[in-house]
Amino acid sequence: MATMLLCLVLMTGCATVEKHDTAPTARGGILGYLPAKQLPDMVALLPPPPATGSTAFALDQETSRASFPLRDSDRWALAIQDADLSFPAAAESFSCALNARITEQETPRLFRLLRRTLADAGNAVSRPKDTYKRPRPFMVNGERICTPGDEQRLRTSGSYPSGHTTAGWTWALILSEIAPERADAVLIRGRAFGQSRIVCNVHWLSDVNEGRTVAAAMVARLHVDPAFRADLEAAKAELAAARTKGLLPIRDCRTEAEALALPPVAEPQPTGK
Repeated sequence: MATMLLCLVLMTGCATVEKHDTAPTARGGILGYLPAKQLPDMVALLPPPPATGSTAFALDQETSRASFPLRDSDRWALAIQDADLSFPAAAESFSCALNARITEQETPRLFRLLRRTLADAGNAVSRPKDTYKRPRPFMVNGERICTPGDEQRLRTSGSYPSGHTTAGWTWALILSEIAPERADAVLIRGRAFGQSRIVCNVHWLSDVNEGRTVAAAMVARLHVDPAFRADLEAAKAELAAARTKGLLPIRDCRTEAEALALPPVAEPQPTGK
């Protein structure tokens, strides 16, 4: 009786809780593919972030400092682009790697797949971010970031693991399956997408590395979802059709290639015992 009264008082109803566990979870108004209960438990799967004073945190700090020479370069400009996860802009992030245009009009199922998996990625990182509330690099080193307008929001969002990296690596794994002939270019782009967060001074190396772990766990779960598999197959057909029509990327692929050709973010090895 007490439980029933509580549900009525909260105006949510116990049935609503059950529905949320079995229905896809929305984020930013967009439904992901996975219900909450099917999301990987990343608090259980990931180790805690490196502790202050540890060798791993020293490596995080060294890698962060090693990225500073890239500021105001073409690589910095690409990192600014990679920071934008809004659509339709984000849909074109991998278009150069695919050598094909991705738009809501010309590749609607692929466009939808990218949007829905972005929602899943955001849902998957929310618990560890809230659990650890790790300060971001700019909060520790006092250096500027590539998107200063985001600073206040980023200060209230935990650094570990990287949500952008999770989204980018999720997309890279999925797109390399959709276009296996472009897999190397897609995976290189996916790795760079995560490294952009180090370049931007908003994530540590360990945030980025574990973001890829979240993505791998997410993609494994996605493959058992019928709606995801249907969109995946439709996206393969759409991409093939786009290539047949000669629909090339909208982005400046030459400038992107020049940025990616710059020395990557250094990932020095820890020293000492």
